[in-house]
Formats: sequence, C-alpha cells, structure tokens
Amino acid sequence: MTQLDEIRQWALTAAAAAASKKADDTIVLDVAEVLSITELFVITSAPNERLVKAIVDEVERVVKERHRVSPLRVEGLSDARWVLMDYGDFVVHVFLDEVRRYYDLERLWSDVPKVPFDETEFTPSSTAVGGE
Repeated sequence: MTQLDEIRQWALTAAAAAASKKADDTIVLDVAEVLSITELFVITSAPNERLVKAIVDEVERVVKERHRVSPLRVEGLSDARWVLMDYGDFVVHVFLDEVRRYYDLERLWSDVPKVPFDETEFTPSSTAVGGE
C-alpha cells in the first residue's frame, strides 16, 4: 500500500465514522492537485452543536483506533459551528448545517474529484481495529 493509499484509507475511515453518527451529506474531496498543504477533505454536517461534537468525537476515536492516527489540531470545537480536524494529510470539516450552507465548500472545490466511500462501513461491532 502506498502512502497515498494509506492516507485515502484514513480519510475514508473518517467519512464512514461521521456517517455512522448520522452526519448529513458526508463527502470526500481529492484536493491534492489544487492544494499543496493536504491531500483530501472530508466535509460533513449536523443539524445541532451536540451532534457536531458527537461526530467529531467519533471520527477522532475511530481513526485513532483503526489507524493509530490523531489530529494534529482541532479548531472550532468550543462553539461547534465549524470544527476543523487537521490530520496533516487530510482535513475533516464538521459543520453545523446552516454554516455549511453559508460557506458552501462544495461549490468552492467543485472542480476537484469526489472520492466514493461506503457509508455503511461501520456498525456498532465493526469499529474495533481490523473490524473485530
């Protein structure tokens, strides 16, 4: 597995973990060709701050559990309107729905490819390392 494949797997794990917590419209964008600072964006949202925080917690837990990777920093958690989880090689954006509509990152990055992922990858029993 190449480093890019590994990074992609980490981001896909983050996306599936977000989706498992009922995140809205989770997408993964390949921004490597237009941004030199990161490879992938995971963008998702939730209707309230409590769910935004729950999604952030789940993404951090599952990515660490499965891949032994933690974010370099997490910004915006105090008000939970736009939480940015910076993993270096990929970035997870967890928005409050209304804030996501306002900033509309999908439109801003509409020229980059979307990366498909399996939203049903996680069930309560499959979040352990190796799916055990």
